Order: sequence, then structure tokens, then C-alpha cells
Amino acid sequence: MHIYECFKLLQQNWQAGSEVIANYDFPGRSQEDLPFAKGDILVIVRPTTDPYWFMARNRNRKEGMIPANYVQERTVVQLQAMPWFHGKIKREEAENLLKPYQDGLFLIRESGNYPGDYTLCVCHQNKVEHYHILYKENRLTIDDESYFRNLTELVEHYTKDADGLCTNLVDPIKKAGTSFGTVSVQDFQSGGWVIPPGELKRMETIGRGAFGEVFKGMYKGQVVAVKQLKDNNRAEQTFLTEASVMTSLRHPNLVQLIGVTLEGGICLVTEFMARGSLVEYLRSRGRSVITKKDQINFATDTCSAMDYLESKNLVHRDLAARNVLVNDNGMSKVSDFGLAKHDNFSQEGVKFPIKWTAPEALRENKFTSKSDMWSFGILLWEIYSFGRVPYPRIPLADVVMHVEKGYRMEAPEGCPPDIYSIMKDSWDIDPLKRPTFNTVIATLNNLRSLTV
Repeated sequence: MHIYECFKLLQQNWQAGSEVIANYDFPGRSQEDLPFAKGDILVIVRPTTDPYWFMARNRNRKEGMIPANYVQERTVVQLQAMPWFHGKIKREEAENLLKPYQDGLFLIRESGNYPGDYTLCVCHQNKVEHYHILYKENRLTIDDESYFRNLTELVEHYTKDADGLCTNLVDPIKKAGTSFGTVSVQDFQSGGWVIPPGELKRMETIGRGAFGEVFKGMYKGQVVAVKQLKDNNRAEQTFLTEASVMTSLRHPNLVQLIGVTLEGGICLVTEFMARGSLVEYLRSRGRSVITKKDQINFATDTCSAMDYLESKNLVHRDLAARNVLVNDNGMSKVSDFGLAKHDNFSQEGVKFPIKWTAPEALRENKFTSKSDMWSFGILLWEIYSFGRVPYPRIPLADVVMHVEKGYRMEAPEGCPPDIYSIMKDSWDIDPLKRPTFNTVIATLNNLRSLTV
């Protein structure tokens, strides 16, 4: 294909709003150009009549012309079905899992000798062969002849043809609990999401959790939040799953992923939300500071984000005021997508916050947009009670029993009747009778226009 045709193809794919990352410095050659540095993130405004150039906008909202061959589109990182991937296990453990060494039985593990690489373990003639999978120039290879974008492509290739291996891959040894999918670190690299560690400056700690710590940071002159994973292999995939979900989401009321770092520990780098979590904001300011207008804004912002997730058939599964953040302008944004999955997804062995979780989700482990709507009703109660813990005076162990017998919380003091009506509708025991976020956002937008 002629290079001109390649760039014409780019113009068909890069629409207004597409995000690109700079692969090289571009100082600009005329007043119409938009200068940028390697690693800068730009947004395509529109194509031009010249297929080699685009009109783009930088983070300071300045617009100008950029050359297409200096940037690459940031692509969505997909969850891959990789049941044969066993993570950081030792050579001896892999060999034990593969017994009794049936020809073509295989698994893939992280390389113990070469961090960032992998090892393919294959049974052949009553022994296990271990093949080093190298990561080179955003591609994976075993023999420097065949290259693959990710582990899934590599497995598909060698399943069809041994192509130099001792045998083709026949049956995987599956790792329990990973059938929902795994994230490839290399997909973040090839998708343009990896931030070189030298370009990110970490500052003071602003939060701690079971997963690790959150730092305030600086990246290319922008204040950011840096969520660092503890050295905990079991949590790594959950952490990367959260990042992969965030690569596909673009909404003003969702916390935006800026990138990830992979060296020296995995970090998620997101926009910085200066006022912290909504629940702490509500509790620390209280009735003397937070107005009715603030409350309806928090409710509408959050519902707008959930309406967007609902339209994408994504389920948050842990919606609560603690997982909504507030920025300097008082806008609230939904965060924490570590458990976000497609509709009707269920995951065994995960504990959920009882007071925020719908009865059918607790009982049947079934999470949908309707269970998110139940949680949204609890979040509304948090907003209008100024951050109180739901179901006051009821012991945690008794909450489910009371709810299933028909108990519902009363309206918080001063809560508008129309808001309490949304709460009650969201707490219908029948999920199908609960409203959609699309219906509720229309009601909230109308209430916001009437609130002074």
C-alpha cells in the first residue's frame, strides 16, 4: 500500500475526539503548527485536506496542525481470555502442574530470570521444554522470526503449527479463577499508555489502601494522582484490569487515566482530584458549607457517569460515595474501576460492601446496571445525609435480613421529596422495576435546573 493511502486510512480511523500520543518531539514549523514533545497526549480536532496532517488540541486547549507520522493513536487495552497464563510461578511448580506430561500440554508463566519476559512450558516425550518468550520492540517472539502483538496471538499461532517448537500446543493447563480474562502488560506498551518512569515525579502520599498507596505527582507540568500497587502478585491482574477498563472510557464525570508505569512497580497515573473522596468532602464540610445546589450537582454528575457506563454495558459493582472524587471546581467523578465488568458478569470469591450491594447481587452474585442503580440510591442517601454511614442503628449482620423483609431507609433530614422518590425506586426488590440511569439523569437534570 502506498504511504499516501496509509495516511488516508488513518484519516478514516482518527475521528474528532481520538486521543494520540507523541512518539517524537515536534517543534513546529509555522504559526499554524502545534508544537509538542515526545510523550505528550493530544486530541484530534478534525482531519484536514492533507492526509499527512491533522488539526489537534493539547492539554492546555491550544489548537494547531500536527504531522500524522509523529504520533500514534492510543488504543483500548482489551481483556484477553488467557486461562493458560499462570503468572509468577517457579519452574518446578510449572512442571508439577503439567504432570503426567501428555504431549502438547502447556502453560505460560512469567520468566523468573528475565523480568518482563515470559516462559512457554510444553510437554513432549515425557518431559517439559521451557521456551523463553522475549519482549522486543513492543512485540513477543521465541525465535526472532515470528513476532506477535500479545500472548494470545502467540498461543493461537503455535496451536495451529509447531513452527520450530518440539510440538504444537494442544491442551492448556488452566489456572483456576482466571477464565474471565487477563491483561497483557505489552498491550499497554503497544497501545501508547506506558509512561517512562523518569518523566513522572512522585510527591507526598495522599492516600493508602489494601492495594497500596496513592501519591500526588507531576507529569509534564500537570498535577496527577499516582496509584502504586504493593508487591502483591495476586492483586496485579485486578490492578491492570482497572487500567484496561479505563483506557476505553471517555466521559467528563469519570476519572481519566493518563497512563501507567511498569518499571519499579506498577502505577496507575490519573487526573488529580484536589478535594478527595465525596464521602470525606461531605463529612468535613457538612450542612454549613454544602448547599442544595452542591448536592444536586454531585447527584447529577455521578448519574451522568453511570448513564455512560450503562450505555457501554459496563457495570461498576462498587458504586459508593467513597469511590466518587471531587475536583477543584466541585465537579464529582466516578473512580475505582477495578471490579468494573460487562453486564451480567459474575466473579466468585469476591467480597462486596453489604450496605451498598443489591440483594440479588449478594444472594446470586449477579451484578448488572440494575444492581448499580440500587447502589446509586444508597449513594444519593449518602449525599443528602452529608456522608453518614447507611442503615444507621442497624447492625451490619442484620442489614440483609431487614432489607429482604422490606425495610428501606427513611429520607435524610431536608432531602427533597423528588430525590427520595428516586431512592425508593432504586431500592425495588425486583431489579427489572428499578429505573435506568438514562431515566434518572433526565429527572436530575430537570431538578438541577430548578435548584438555586
